[in-house]
Amino acid sequence: MPLITVNDGEAAFVCEPGDTLLRAGLRSGVGLPYECGVGACGCCRGEVGTGEVIDHWPAAPGLSDRDRRKGRILACQCSPVGDVQLRLRLDPAAVPAIPPRRRTATLVAVNDVTHDIREFVFRSEEAAAFLPGQFAFLSLPGVERERAYSMANLANDRGEWRFYIRRVPGGDATGRLFDTLKPGAEVGLDAPYGQAYLRAESPRDIVCIAGGSGLAPMLSVTRGYAARTARDGRRLDFFYGARTPADVCGQAELAMLPGYGEDLGFQVAVSDAEAAQAAGWTGRTSLVHELVEATLGDRLGQCEFYLAGPPGMIEALLQLLQTKHRIPPERIHFDRFF
Repeated sequence: MPLITVNDGEAAFVCEPGDTLLRAGLRSGVGLPYECGVGACGCCRGEVGTGEVIDHWPAAPGLSDRDRRKGRILACQCSPVGDVQLRLRLDPAAVPAIPPRRRTATLVAVNDVTHDIREFVFRSEEAAAFLPGQFAFLSLPGVERERAYSMANLANDRGEWRFYIRRVPGGDATGRLFDTLKPGAEVGLDAPYGQAYLRAESPRDIVCIAGGSGLAPMLSVTRGYAARTARDGRRLDFFYGARTPADVCGQAELAMLPGYGEDLGFQVAVSDAEAAQAAGWTGRTSLVHELVEATLGDRLGQCEFYLAGPPGMIEALLQLLQTKHRIPPERIHFDRFF
C-alpha cells in the first residue's frame, strides 16, 4: 500500500485501496484538518511534494483558481498512485477521538418525520461508535458518490445508526433512499467523521441551532447532554428554524428527554410569514438567528454554540455570533456543508 509522508516526516501513514488521503490519515490517527470531507470547505488543501495523486473532483469548490495555479490539492478528493510526500497543515485538535472505519449496514426501518424528512435506521454487526454530533458517509447502491449524513442518536453497542434525511428534489441519493431502498437493503457506512461534536467538558450553557435535516446532529448533541448522570447547573436551549409550519419538527424527540421544560428548552421560528398566516401559525415568525438573539440577549456571550443547517442559516448565525457579539470561534461548532 502507498506510504504517505507529511511535512518531511511530521506524520506518516499508509493509504488502503479506495481511500482518499484525508480518510487514510484519519484512520491512522493523524490530525488532518477538515470540515465537510466532500470537497467544499477547502480546509484540507495542501500540495504534493513528490509522487502522484488522482484527483477525483478537479472542479471541487474547495479550491480557488489561485489554488489550482499553485498546484494545490484537496486531501479529501485525492488518492495516491504510489508513495507520496505531502505538504499540508496538521492540527492536533483534528486527531480523531474515534478513528473512522468502513462497515456494512442494513436498513431496518424508515419513519416519516415531516413531509420531506424521514428517519432511516441502519444496523451494523459491530457497535455504533461515534461522538454526539458526528456524521457518516453512506455508499448507496446505484449512486456514484458517497453522501455525508449526520447521526441523530448516540453511540450504542447494538450497532444502530439513525439518520434524519431531507429529500432533495432531483437528488440521486435521496431519490434512492426515499423511493427505492427497502428494509433489508445493505449500504456501505464509513464513520465517524466531523468536528462539531459535543464538548461535554465545557462548563458553559449549550445552545443548539438547527434548520432542515440539521436537526439530526443537534438531536445527537442534545441527547448526549441529556444523558449526563450529573445535573451540574448547566442548561441547553434548542432553536429550530423552519420555512413553513409544515417543516417544523424536533419537539416530540426532545420532549422525551430528561430535563425537558426545565434545563432543556425548545423554540421554533418560521421564516415564511405568508405560509405561517395561511396555516394559522401562532408561534414566532422570523429567521432563526433573530429568535436566538431575542431570546438569549446578554446570555449569548456566556454560551457554547452548535450549529447545523443550510449554508445561508450558518452564515447568518456566524455574522450574529462572531461579528456582532464577538463569540470566540472555539466556542462555535459546526461542520460546513454546501
